[in-house]
Amino acid sequence: MKRVLIFLLFGTVIFSGSIGGDCTLNGKRLYGKVKVVSSMADFRVEVVNSIPDLKVEKVNMFADSCGKWEFVDVFPDFTVEFVNSGSDFSIEFVNMFPGV
Repeated sequence: MKRVLIFLLFGTVIFSGSIGGDCTLNGKRLYGKVKVVSSMADFRVEVVNSIPDLKVEKVNMFADSCGKWEFVDVFPDFTVEFVNSGSDFSIEFVNMFPGV
């Protein structure tokens, strides 16, 4: 029984994803103004077509809820570097219903 409980707890941690229910990772919110950089990013992000950690909607303004990203060149809330492996989390671009 004890082994099963440990496995269930461990499995929950593995499959729960790295993004918090409040749409944050490492204390940074995952919505707002985003700048794409080639190094020294706040987050390394992999773009996938299915089963993402976060669904992202590109917006031109009002990036004020989970998964809404406004891409900017200056004054970002956070920076991302797009990678093919070794990411902090994965995203899928969507046209509606962004979020965890």
